[in-house]
Amino acid sequence: MYNTDLPTRAELPSTGKLLRSTLMAAVIAVALLITVVLPAEYAIDPTGAGRLLGLTEMGEIKTQLAEEAELDQANDEAAAVQASPSATPQESASDNQPTAAQQASDVEPEQVASLVPDQEMVQPEASVALAEALAAEEAASQATKEAATWSDEVSFTLTPGEGTEYKLTMEEGAVATFAWVSDGGPLNFDTHGDGNGNSISYEKGRGVPEDEGELEAAFTGNHGWFFRNRNDNDVTVVLRVGGDYGELNKVL
Repeated sequence: MYNTDLPTRAELPSTGKLLRSTLMAAVIAVALLITVVLPAEYAIDPTGAGRLLGLTEMGEIKTQLAEEAELDQANDEAAAVQASPSATPQESASDNQPTAAQQASDVEPEQVASLVPDQEMVQPEASVALAEALAAEEAASQATKEAATWSDEVSFTLTPGEGTEYKLTMEEGAVATFAWVSDGGPLNFDTHGDGNGNSISYEKGRGVPEDEGELEAAFTGNHGWFFRNRNDNDVTVVLRVGGDYGELNKVL
């Protein structure tokens, strides 16, 4: 009835061969998990192979999109709670407090006269001098800010939903200064770093029109910013950097 011959016991693989095959398959699966799956899905790259293959950037984008989706959901829930009417109105505590007019009516004329400052004590010249000093200080601060030197400056435009990434090559402990501003609407951003199997997130923002400050490298590698435009129109961004770093590169 059956034309296929059954294998003999000698032709069957031994227990040792089966164990070796199983162990080899497990090693290959772990290697693929570390070098491919973790970088591509979760931006976790302990070996650095994912960065070389371009998989870590995919994981960073997926992580960023997931975080933005969670923030959108949280904002929608918060807006729904704020829009719902309160159950019972609270009686204002100010109803039991006397008004300013009532308080003023209770003050005697002699007390009112004592509250009026002596004209001889008023010194308009000092007030004018103080105002001029403050204006001069503000102008000097603005001039210093505008005169700040930047090593690199880039300008780029993001279409609705588009994202891009710029990073600095930095040594551990190096400090770079930065300033960026968007024209056309606020942006979502993620300031982070990676390199030699390390990764760190310095700061994240949602709906931010501009930012400036210092970026200190936690380790030797690439440190910078990921920007995404969540507006319905194009947004132009100007990024300026200076300080202690090697190069400014567009990563994505």
